[in-house]
Amino acid sequence: MSTTTDVPYRLEFSVEVPGTEEQVWQAIATARGMSAWFAPTELEEREGGALRFVMGPDMDSVGHVVRWDPPRRLVYEEDWAALMGQEPDALSPLTSEFVVEARSGGTCVVRVTSSGFGTGADWEQEWWATLQPGWMPFFDNLRLYLAHFPGQEATPMEASATHAGDADALWAAMRGGLRLGEEGTAVDLRGATGTVERVGERQALVRLTAPVPGILNAYAWADDTGEVTAGVRAYLFSPDAAGYAQREEPAWRAWLDGLTVPV
Repeated sequence: MSTTTDVPYRLEFSVEVPGTEEQVWQAIATARGMSAWFAPTELEEREGGALRFVMGPDMDSVGHVVRWDPPRRLVYEEDWAALMGQEPDALSPLTSEFVVEARSGGTCVVRVTSSGFGTGADWEQEWWATLQPGWMPFFDNLRLYLAHFPGQEATPMEASATHAGDADALWAAMRGGLRLGEEGTAVDLRGATGTVERVGERQALVRLTAPVPGILNAYAWADDTGEVTAGVRAYLFSPDAAGYAQREEPAWRAWLDGLTVPV
């Protein structure tokens, strides 16, 4: 196996979202915007500025802005070697580029490219194979954010619980317990009402309407240890959101922990 970083990796896709170039730029190139549909973000909004995504407990992804050309082009680099527990010089930086192109009718196309060089290790190929399916659902969040909450600051709410068993069985128990129907149907998630916007493989997206408006992702996934995790991640948009999240997070955690998963 090669020990030099000469194996190329690349991911490209595009999404159409509502909004002007300026609205889309604020959503994809500011800390306030990215925190409202992706992950809690710290970003110095300038070329050379520091960047930090909070991906989970002890899972920060850090980097810096390479190109800052508002409202059309953002390029940044992340240290994905450190994120994956590898030596800093084991891999080239992960470079991501966002290009915003206005369309008629009040929409924009966002073209996303992520690229890097590795050694060709199996874990690298597995990581890149899961990058698109792991990242793409967040762009559905982006569409909802721009359609219903553009420019607003999000209050996060997140809860999860681990179980033994199969991820598909866990998702079936979770979806059944929440009575998640098909796309476009109304839903009541433990007292929070909304509309099912998307149902995918072991994940669903709901636009919340009451008592606090927002975006909620429900998901189930398996890790390398044999455990499976059920979780919800929400972005809430209301003056009352902080108090609501403080009350509801422990209740969601207890509900997720109480799921019965067939073994």
